[in-house]
Amino acid sequence: MSLLTHLLACLFGMGSWVSINGLWVELPLIVPQVPEGWYLPSYLSVLIQMANVGPLFVTLMHRFRPGSLNETAVVYLIIGLGTVASFLLGFFWKDVVLVGGVPRSVALLVLTFFLAVVDCTSSVTFLPFMMRLRPQFLTTYFIGEGLSGLLPALVALIQGVGVVHCVNDTQPPNRTSNGSGPDELQAQYQPANFSSEVFFFFLSAMMLVSLVAFLLLNYHPAVARDRTPNRYATGAKENRQNRAGGAEQRPMMDPFRPPTHKRRSSFGSGAYSWTQVVYIFVVLGWVNALTNTVLPSVQSYSCLPYGNKAYHLSAVMAAVSNPLACFIALFVSVRSLSFLGVLTLTGSAVGAYIMTTAVLSPCPPMVYETSGAALMVLSWIVFVLSLSYVKVMIGLVLRDEGHSALVWCGAVVQLGSLLGAVTMFPLVSIFGYFSSGDPCNTRCP
Repeated sequence: MSLLTHLLACLFGMGSWVSINGLWVELPLIVPQVPEGWYLPSYLSVLIQMANVGPLFVTLMHRFRPGSLNETAVVYLIIGLGTVASFLLGFFWKDVVLVGGVPRSVALLVLTFFLAVVDCTSSVTFLPFMMRLRPQFLTTYFIGEGLSGLLPALVALIQGVGVVHCVNDTQPPNRTSNGSGPDELQAQYQPANFSSEVFFFFLSAMMLVSLVAFLLLNYHPAVARDRTPNRYATGAKENRQNRAGGAEQRPMMDPFRPPTHKRRSSFGSGAYSWTQVVYIFVVLGWVNALTNTVLPSVQSYSCLPYGNKAYHLSAVMAAVSNPLACFIALFVSVRSLSFLGVLTLTGSAVGAYIMTTAVLSPCPPMVYETSGAALMVLSWIVFVLSLSYVKVMIGLVLRDEGHSALVWCGAVVQLGSLLGAVTMFPLVSIFGYFSSGDPCNTRCP
C-alpha cells in the first residue's frame, strides 16, 4: 500500500463535508451580524435538506440510466463549485438585500445552498469513486471525512468562537431589558482572534486541497498500482480471481460471513440475504440520523448546563472521536452484523442519555457536579466513537458488494440525515421544546 495514496484519499475525503461543518461552527460569529439572527440555523437546516436534490438526481440517474453519468466529471464539478462558493462567502456573507421590504442575507443563503449541494452530493459520488482503489483506502477516506468536521472545529477554537465570560452586571435594575438584577452576571462573548472572512477563505483552501488530491488520485503514476483491477469489480469477483491464481486471499472480507457458492440474493455479490441487506441499510440510516442531525441539533442543550468549558470540550472530543474511530478501523476490522448491531444499540443508549439531558435542560442530572460534566463529555465520546465505527464497517461491507452498493450507501446516508432533520427541526425551531437557559445565571433546585 502506498503512503501517498493513503494521504491523497484522506485529503479527498476531507472535502466531503468541510464546508457545511465549517459554516455551523462559525455561526456564533455570523448570527449577530445578519438580519436573520438566531433564526439563521433554522433557515440553513431547510436549505441543507433542499440540497438533497443533488444526491437524488445522481441516484435516479444511476438507477434508470446506469453508466450515462460521468462520475469523475461530477466530482470535479462539485468540488470546484464548493471551492468557489466558499471563496465568495468570504466577500459577500454580510451583504443584505431587501426582499419584500425585509432585509435578507440573500448571498449567504444562496451560497450556503450551493455548499450544501456539494456536500450532500459527495455522499453518492465520493464513495463510489473509492471503488477504483483497493479496499484498504476506503477506511482512509472515512478518516478524511471525519477530519472534515474536526479541522474546522479546531480552527474555530483558535479563532475564539463562542467563548463566554461571565461578568458582573453594572446596569441599575430599572435599565435592564431582560429583568436581571444588579447582582446577576452577564454573558459576554470574547472577540474573535480573526474574522469570519479569513475563516471562509480557509474553507475554500481546504476544498482546493481536496480538488488537488482528487486530481492526483486520477493521474499520479504512484496511485496506479493501488487501483483495483476492475474499477467496478465486486469483492466476490476479486475473490474468484484470487482463487484462480492459487490460495484464497480475503484480506478485507468479513471473517464472520460464511463463504458460500450460492447467491442468497440479487444484491451485489449475493453474499447477504435480502433480510440482511435491509438490516444493514436500516442500521446505516439510523446511525447517520443520530450522528448527523438528531443529537448535534441538541448538543448545546445537553452540554451548556454543565458549563461553557464542558460544551466546548464535548464538541472538540466528539469531532476527534469520528476520525479516531476510522483510524481504529484500519487495524481492527470486525464486520459481524451481530456485533455491529450490539454496537449500534450501545451508541443509541448513550445517545438516549444525551437526549434526556437535553430535554431536562437547563437542569439535567448532576448539573452542579464535576462528575456530571465529565459524564457528559464521556457520553459524547462514546456515542460518536461507537456509531462512527459502525458507519465505517458498513461502508467496508458494502464496498465488497460493488459500485452500486456504495451508491445506495450514500443515498441512505442522506436519507437518514434528512429524516433526522425533519424530525428535530419542528421540535427545536418551531415548538421550542428545548431550553438552554442562561449560561451565567441558571439556578436549579
